[in-house]
Amino acid sequence: MPGRLLLLLVIICLFPAAHGALNDEKRAMIQELFPKATEIRDKLPDYPVYPVYQLQERLGYAYESLDLSRLQGFAGKPISMLIGLDTRGRFTGVRILSHHEPVFLHGLGEEPLLEFIDQYEGRSLTEQIIVDTSGSGSGTDADGNVVRFDGVSKATVSVLIINDTVLSSALKVAREKLDGFTQEAATRARTDLYQPLSWQQLVDRGYLGHWKVSPEAVEAKLGAPLSAYPEGPQPEPGEPFTELFFGYINAPMVGRNLLGDEGFERLKERIGPGAQIMAVMSRGAYPHVSDDFTPGSSPGRLGLQQNNLSLEIRDINVFHQNIAISIDGMPDMAAATLFRVGGNAGFNPGADASLKLNVTLRKNHLVADNTELDIPVDFADELFETVEVAARPEDNRPPVWIGLWKDRWLTIAVLVAGLAVLTVFFARQRTLSRHPKLIHRFRWGFLFFTLFFIGFYAQGQLSVVNIYTLFLSIWDGFSLNVFLMDPVLFILWTYTFITLFIWGRGLFCGWLCPFGALQEMAAWLGEKLKFRQIKVSDKWHRRLIVLKYPILLVLVGTAFYSLELAEKLVEVEPFKTSITLFFVRSWPFVVYAVGLLVIGMFIHKFYCRYLCPLGAGLAVLGKLRLFSWLDRVELCGKPCQHCKNSCGINAIRKDGRIDYNECIQCLECVVILKDEDQCVDKVLQKKRQRQAGILATDAG
Repeated sequence: MPGRLLLLLVIICLFPAAHGALNDEKRAMIQELFPKATEIRDKLPDYPVYPVYQLQERLGYAYESLDLSRLQGFAGKPISMLIGLDTRGRFTGVRILSHHEPVFLHGLGEEPLLEFIDQYEGRSLTEQIIVDTSGSGSGTDADGNVVRFDGVSKATVSVLIINDTVLSSALKVAREKLDGFTQEAATRARTDLYQPLSWQQLVDRGYLGHWKVSPEAVEAKLGAPLSAYPEGPQPEPGEPFTELFFGYINAPMVGRNLLGDEGFERLKERIGPGAQIMAVMSRGAYPHVSDDFTPGSSPGRLGLQQNNLSLEIRDINVFHQNIAISIDGMPDMAAATLFRVGGNAGFNPGADASLKLNVTLRKNHLVADNTELDIPVDFADELFETVEVAARPEDNRPPVWIGLWKDRWLTIAVLVAGLAVLTVFFARQRTLSRHPKLIHRFRWGFLFFTLFFIGFYAQGQLSVVNIYTLFLSIWDGFSLNVFLMDPVLFILWTYTFITLFIWGRGLFCGWLCPFGALQEMAAWLGEKLKFRQIKVSDKWHRRLIVLKYPILLVLVGTAFYSLELAEKLVEVEPFKTSITLFFVRSWPFVVYAVGLLVIGMFIHKFYCRYLCPLGAGLAVLGKLRLFSWLDRVELCGKPCQHCKNSCGINAIRKDGRIDYNECIQCLECVVILKDEDQCVDKVLQKKRQRQAGILATDAG
């Protein structure tokens, strides 16, 4: 017994060391991140990093992102990375350990992912790194401090999650282990400090920062007179090159005096409780923003640093919302801006910081000189109070998804408007169905909107991947932030889920599925080309429509067993090939997707009816619908079969009942039912009316 206890104690003592020990593969990867390393130590017991040395000199640290950040990726699982950070806060490289991002695994391939993470090498935490998915390429902004990474346009969510994971985890390591990155005690604005003050009183008491530079000082830094830059600003005699005023708006002493009580309250409602706002005003020949500055964006001329870290500053563009800087004694300004301050690095308003004004002057269209002016930011201490217990600023930063929604506001607005129009149309379908041409034109117009805007442009193709991602998220600990990362998909899923209980699955499958719209167009083309249209018999149709349900069960079940296998099996959906990648993919996937469309030219919506696991999942939920909107009359199916014969997907049974599990709500049967020349019931009614009229005439 004593021997067993001794063995147990030895195992317990050795477990932490074994847990932090490096295997050969990981050691080799760290060696790649630090080529000059002569010693790579095991993970520290007090902090999850691997110290790296060249002889006795510490080169930096390597660490695994999962130890410091578990932000879920698009597939609902975190992206695991090995990251190198030198002692000066520069990235030595990033390596992917594992991930489950579908667009890279079975779509674009790994190459775009590797090209994206390669951009971190040599970049510093003192730079403000922004992912640009517009396709304009990577580079450094004019201020030399904002670095734009070339994102992956079809994998926006994935690369933004990677960037947030890399930066937030690196900040934690830097603040814990690197000199010069430690934080002072956290502070916040005192809400009880306020008295009405004039502009000059705010400046004199240090509540507003003030900094001025003369033309001569700028000439000294440039090493050339301003007259050598004919395209640059030429100050008038006695005019400063630039003069800046700046203040922390969250402090009521500053915000209430500059904006007024009503303006200050409006701003607080507009920005929310967690946002930090700094006002910057300037006059002189060279203001802090250029003439072509775009409201709502980050300035090219001005940056902000604190603790050797670059902080994100972005104009909040609220001066058109009854919010204005107006205070007695304020001089005329060339520019005034309210900036949201923060980003991954956070902002401690009571600690020293510095504004960086980048001065770029052109001698001609080819040659330009550049210099940077440091502006100390040190507000009066009485504006702030120390926060005794507070999370680190990076833990209180706004979620990544908020920026994504703001960046895509126009797409969101168009999508919401389209969904609103569709909702009104469906709510009034019984009235509108009296106008067959209107119904047909609206349907085809909306299908084009779905394919080209929702699908190709906004990348709003829902997938069964979203279903098992939801289940995995619930299994591992649900977080709504994962689903908010893609605003288009979130809005479509929310709308689809709500309408399932009103109209059933047909509203999405028949109107909002981009691949479904593509199939409709393929079927129309097949008819125009006079391809023989194959009608599947009722017997085989009833057997085949069941196929999609076991496909759904296999995919969802496999996701819990092996996410990697599920990611391969989900290629039963042709959505990624056709909608996400525009058929630019390896030939087997293209052949499969095109083959389904070709089959659809002979058998109407073959994939939707028999194979689609997403349609199966929606059909299951659609059973909970509250209404049956599609009218039937006594003669439907008894004996009239006109609607059944006209239904392209065979969602009407012989007895006239509508199979809502299969119906795509195309409204063709409703149009027939309202048409006095097509509906047998209406034709018979007209016939009886004519006969009654004849009899009445004869009797008269």
